[in-house]
Amino acid sequence: MTKDANDPQSGEAQSKFIRTFEGDVSAVPPMWFMRQAGRYLPEYRKLRAQAGSFLDLCYNPELASEVTLQPVRRFDLDAAILFADILLIPQALGQDLRFVEGEGPRLSPTVSEKDLDLFRKRDVHETLSPVYETVAKTKAALGNDKALIGFAGAPWTVATYMLAGGPMKDPAVLRRQFYENHDFIMGLIDVLCEKTVEYLIAQIDAGADAVQLFDTWASGLPAPVLDAVSVRPLDHIAGQIKKARPGVPVILFPKGVGEKLSEYGLLRNCDGVGIDYAMDPSWARTHLPGRVVVQGGLDPLLVVAGGAPMERAAETYLKLFHDVPYIFNLGHGFIPETPPENVAALVKFVRSYHG
Repeated sequence: MTKDANDPQSGEAQSKFIRTFEGDVSAVPPMWFMRQAGRYLPEYRKLRAQAGSFLDLCYNPELASEVTLQPVRRFDLDAAILFADILLIPQALGQDLRFVEGEGPRLSPTVSEKDLDLFRKRDVHETLSPVYETVAKTKAALGNDKALIGFAGAPWTVATYMLAGGPMKDPAVLRRQFYENHDFIMGLIDVLCEKTVEYLIAQIDAGADAVQLFDTWASGLPAPVLDAVSVRPLDHIAGQIKKARPGVPVILFPKGVGEKLSEYGLLRNCDGVGIDYAMDPSWARTHLPGRVVVQGGLDPLLVVAGGAPMERAAETYLKLFHDVPYIFNLGHGFIPETPPENVAALVKFVRSYHG
């Protein structure tokens, strides 16, 4: 779709992942996994040690491209997803970003209203240009039958880190800020919307075939707040991407929003939605297919367990979505304890499944 879908020379014409967004229903659905590149793979750990730090790895196009390709090479998946981090945009806006072992990311100083004008004027591409080089290197290395997915964090999720200085353990703190400092919070969301649009369009221009937005902290929000900080901002971003690059699929993954996911699926510029592991797949099958491609659902902890429980759960999704465009994936990302041999067994099971 990023080029001419009818052009036989187009890489996308051969990509099962991209064809799904054209309405293709496959006996074996296309497959990729969230966090498919990372600490559960020994080849990743080797490169991570070579890079020096996590951020050094993100900003090293040669190594980041190799990390992006590792799971595709190992498991013959249908799509690669860019290896990067959702907090590169705050760093590009001027916050100091570091990752503390055993604790996670830390951003400083925390954001205040006086920062917004400075953020608006920032050229994020100056910091993020190595990411675009990673995209270009990876796309050049992928076969025509493999798609490359770019991504970014959704504005609300990124804002939670920027405002808290790290992972927001109590979302109620942010909701209170939304009520008490509404103009500031919405100003920050607006800035993040525009910078995210710039970031994703640059990824597309470098070679990404599709883009996904992760709204990990969208759960637990009252409907009016969810609409203001998640649904409408993601609609704006998707619309701006479609206006600039009309053929590129946009996938939204607002984790934990339950039946509110149907609101995202109804957005005119949304092509696909990810379902998380807590969502009833029967509800998803009834309410989501038709306008959007459904992706995901499998609990990543089942891949840690492996064996019959994993296969039975995978079969549930394969049966429910067998007659609609569907992308097999997880309901969140792999955890570091995931045995690679279980991932290989899952891929084999899906590829050999005949209903």
